[in-house]
Amino acid sequence: MPPPDSTLWHRLDAALRRLRPHRQPLSLVLDALVIAACWNFTYLFRLGFERWWSARPAYDGWVLLGIVALYLVVFVVLGVPRGMWRFSGFGEIKRLTIACSLAGALAAVIVLMAELRAVPRAVLALHPVITLFGLASVRLAYRMLYEHLRAQIAGGAPHARRALVLGAGDAARLLLAGIQHQGWVVIGVLDDDAAKQRTRVAGVPVLGALESLPDLARSLDATHVIVAMPSVRGARRRRVIELATGTGLPVLTVPSAQELLEGATVARVRSIQPEDLLGREPVVLDEAGIAECLGGKTVMITGAGGSIGAELCRQVARYGPARLVLYELSEFNLYTIEQELSESFPHLPLARLIGDVKNLEHLRRAMARWRPHIVFHAAAYKHVPLMEEHNAWAALQNNTLGTWHAATAAADAGAERFVLISTDKAVNPTNVMGATKRAAEMVVSHMASQGHATHFMAVRFGNVLGSSGSVVPKFKEQIARGGPVTVTHPDITRYFMTIPEAARLVVQAAAIGASGQVLVLEMGEPVKLVELARDLIRLAGHAPSDIRIVFSGLRPGEKLYEELLADGDTTLPTAVRQLRVARLDDAAARGRVAEWLVGNAWATQAADDPAVRECLRQLVPEFVATSG
Repeated sequence: MPPPDSTLWHRLDAALRRLRPHRQPLSLVLDALVIAACWNFTYLFRLGFERWWSARPAYDGWVLLGIVALYLVVFVVLGVPRGMWRFSGFGEIKRLTIACSLAGALAAVIVLMAELRAVPRAVLALHPVITLFGLASVRLAYRMLYEHLRAQIAGGAPHARRALVLGAGDAARLLLAGIQHQGWVVIGVLDDDAAKQRTRVAGVPVLGALESLPDLARSLDATHVIVAMPSVRGARRRRVIELATGTGLPVLTVPSAQELLEGATVARVRSIQPEDLLGREPVVLDEAGIAECLGGKTVMITGAGGSIGAELCRQVARYGPARLVLYELSEFNLYTIEQELSESFPHLPLARLIGDVKNLEHLRRAMARWRPHIVFHAAAYKHVPLMEEHNAWAALQNNTLGTWHAATAAADAGAERFVLISTDKAVNPTNVMGATKRAAEMVVSHMASQGHATHFMAVRFGNVLGSSGSVVPKFKEQIARGGPVTVTHPDITRYFMTIPEAARLVVQAAAIGASGQVLVLEMGEPVKLVELARDLIRLAGHAPSDIRIVFSGLRPGEKLYEELLADGDTTLPTAVRQLRVARLDDAAARGRVAEWLVGNAWATQAADDPAVRECLRQLVPEFVATSG
């Protein structure tokens, strides 16, 4: 049974909800009363108590009636009644200012033209100003009442959401302006900036520094922590999230800077995701250059249903290609991405092809039929341990010869650009997958040297969060089962970026890359997998001691540290900060791959793993296998 005052607030809330469908006519009625009251107050202000009533002309009532009618007509034309008073802010005040100025000017002109000389000119001049203050005050008073009402209801509820907000900047101000209408009670804000402490953000006190969060969360009976610091990146962001998850409370965050650029609103809080831990800067693209490269063109994507391929489809579709050709071996993956694109981009023509890059003739027929201008080659086998044991021949066929087939078919079809999606595991490879991808880069370099009109290039990046086979889904699954979480080695590190970020940079590379180049994506700082596992445990609401981390040992072909460049390689900057061009000495490599491609008839028949590894060592001398 709620206390009496709580019942009163609930009754008031119910009454306001019943009135809400009639908001616009009620708004006009209340505005009319305020306009009339302000007309009388203006007389009082101008003539004083002794004369404010007696000095009026006999026709003043008709003038007032006409002015009220004029104001309401202007309000309707400018859409003032459509405003929601409980959300009144600067936009509403701006609209009222324009409406009152226009209505006041029209009223003065009409009174003067009608030669109603007994109406004081000062009243005509002051009335719009006083009316503006009156209308704004009524709206702000209603908003204050509404916010207090919501706070009382939420504060008295048995499951009230009582949040502490981290960050007292612009994001926090915008968050507080919206979140308190969604049933939240924000009990305080924390910020390390001493100048902001002991101040208020949207009426909520800044209680202290971030380090005081654990104590305040307990003493103030908080139920949630919201991180409102979208511009904070890197190590500092990790520290903030670790501090928040250390409270044991559910942790939410406002959208990232990239999400805000894409149209998300600050008040749309969400759970912390693994990519939030990276704290990477938003990717700034040359949108005009990409649109020129892709707009109105036919674009083909091999491996279109995979993690990277599917995101490439989404990103390319944004730039208005004439047609998108989806080439995919898996029927289910092809169906999934085709359905998504058809819903999101209903006017984009799609060609949906089930095909295998190991089949050169089918690729040639497909490209001859659709004549793609740009080919993104994302089809690949990428799981290191799976390719290392019993599948080396399949990896060579798909990753290396498949690249040659796709590049050859693209050249035969007269494609403008061919972009290979490569990996950091191609650098000083220690596993079959990495060696086959390095060989694929060499194939692209060889094709670039053959005088084709097609520009051939490769883009190399590291691990992608959330892609199929990624470590993050595996960790989450193990945490959901209660552990243990398996990490191969306490010192193992990896470079990470998000799937959309990787795809955006690949699209950008296609627009600016030159033939024969290997473009390297800036991957930020490497992340220790054991630290990532601990972060995911905390984000799942567990203490680090609740779920064990077990070190299982390095798997076949696995490195402790990945590299984006070999020791002898250097890079040159491009116009896009997150992209660099690797300067590779590929003259000898081109010779080896040319001989190998001519003499690879044996590769059409299945070979055992040792024979494949020996072939790869001849083609990629830096390949030092750790197994087999």
